[in-house]
Amino acid sequence: MHQVIVSPQYDKFVAVRPGARRGMRIPATLYRDLQAAQSGGRPVPEWLSDAAERAWGISLSGQPTRGTVLVRPPALLDYSRASYEINKGCNYNCEHCYLAERKFSGLPLEEKRRLLGLLRDAGVLWLQFTGGEPTIDRDFTETYRQAYGLGMMIEILTNGSRLHQPDLTGLLAEMPPHRVTVSLYGATEESFDSLTRRKGAFRLLLKGLEAAREANIIVELALIITRHNAHEVDSMRAMAAEYASSLREYGNISPTYDGNPQPLAAQAPGFLDKSSVFAGCPAGHTFFHVDPHGLATMCKVGREHPVDLMTDGLAGLTRLPGIADAQMLRTGGCSGCALSATCRVCRPLAKAYQEAKAPLTAYCQHGNEVSA
Repeated sequence: MHQVIVSPQYDKFVAVRPGARRGMRIPATLYRDLQAAQSGGRPVPEWLSDAAERAWGISLSGQPTRGTVLVRPPALLDYSRASYEINKGCNYNCEHCYLAERKFSGLPLEEKRRLLGLLRDAGVLWLQFTGGEPTIDRDFTETYRQAYGLGMMIEILTNGSRLHQPDLTGLLAEMPPHRVTVSLYGATEESFDSLTRRKGAFRLLLKGLEAAREANIIVELALIITRHNAHEVDSMRAMAAEYASSLREYGNISPTYDGNPQPLAAQAPGFLDKSSVFAGCPAGHTFFHVDPHGLATMCKVGREHPVDLMTDGLAGLTRLPGIADAQMLRTGGCSGCALSATCRVCRPLAKAYQEAKAPLTAYCQHGNEVSA
């Protein structure tokens, strides 16, 4: 199995290694040198052996290029990232979940494989598996192996409930992901199990984090701050220091992407962050989202006018930039807003809040003086 992936990215070329954060940019001449070494059955060029030693501490000297380095061909489109919602089903019932529905359904395995080939051909190097809970999908292992074999740098968004299972930790140790991001819903059984509405969920998380550490799997913890655990934030940060290589904190709870307000009840007072100005987003232009049935949209929130990849193929993706641009227009409740230049929320998310009839203080700086 390959140790290094070399891939075109727009008008540049990059070399990356599964499981490693560092990468490097290479000129077109060296990309063509690797193509020639691969097709000619030559060893890994000396320049790449030296660079891999410096960047990742691995020795490629004398190894055949074919099989050691996966040289991806030029892509037909200019997408670099995608998220794949392999299944909306979940083994938890979290109060704050943004999904409009959580049905256990999706493409059959052969269609999943075809979908991944389309993503590769679109240029996708960075692929995020999400759900629902992706690791409970019946085809997750086979789909993960397929994506890895196609030369994708994989991130898994997971609740961590399956990380303790040897088949999963073994897979991730054998084929290292770029990142495993585990959601942390509290620092105690009481808070964690209350938010997930699943008794024993916290114990499963701890088993998973211990197993990942023993298998040397790099984990990032996503601290989800809600009314159930806001008093435990310091303890949650301490857990991240113990188990994770990094952490991110999320205090903003949103409606479901179709405007159902129920998740807003989980919002923790005082943790609604409206400090950063929305400065634009390349959704639909450089990355996109795919749902369990192969429907591509600009992102996880902006799901209007989906493109059916299984029917339309890559040609359908050429429509996505225009679809995305239309969804980013300030319409509806945002039309004519004098504060649009300093808005904190993207248009699709603002629309979800408006359809949920959420108060302005939940998402708009009109209510900045009001405590959220």
